[in-house]
Amino acid sequence: MLNLIGVHECKMDAKGRVMIPSGLKKQLLPVLEKGFVIKRSVFQKCLELYPMDEWQSVMSKVNRLNRFVKKNNDFIRMFTAGVKIIEVDANGRLNIPKDLMLYSNLKSELVLSSAVGIVEIWDKNQYEETLENPEMDFGSLAEDVMGSLNNDLNDLS
Repeated sequence: MLNLIGVHECKMDAKGRVMIPSGLKKQLLPVLEKGFVIKRSVFQKCLELYPMDEWQSVMSKVNRLNRFVKKNNDFIRMFTAGVKIIEVDANGRLNIPKDLMLYSNLKSELVLSSAVGIVEIWDKNQYEETLENPEMDFGSLAEDVMGSLNNDLNDLS
């Protein structure tokens, strides 16, 4: 599994092309030739860029859902809405499809934010607003999500 690191600012041209920043591109080198899947985020108005192997792993879980359960079928439809396969061109650029640009309200200033095995693609202003949300108490969130993980006696923190 790929563990991507970093937040990278970049620009998108009028045709939706984004030059992958060099620091991120170096991390993606092992998976560049296999291509990527780009999709709408489940929780935010941003896009998610999945290396193909990561996408296959997620889809293997989705494919285990029973499609004769309405909730599962609805989830699959919504989760895969707008999904596209994209590749990095010879100049090191991604071409973001127009419908996904509109969905995520992308302008020219973007943030590519590493999120473990995927990259979130944000409009820069929306990204900053999300991080500065006064209703979000990150300390409480961290405690809720990560607080019970230290079950191994060998862990120090």
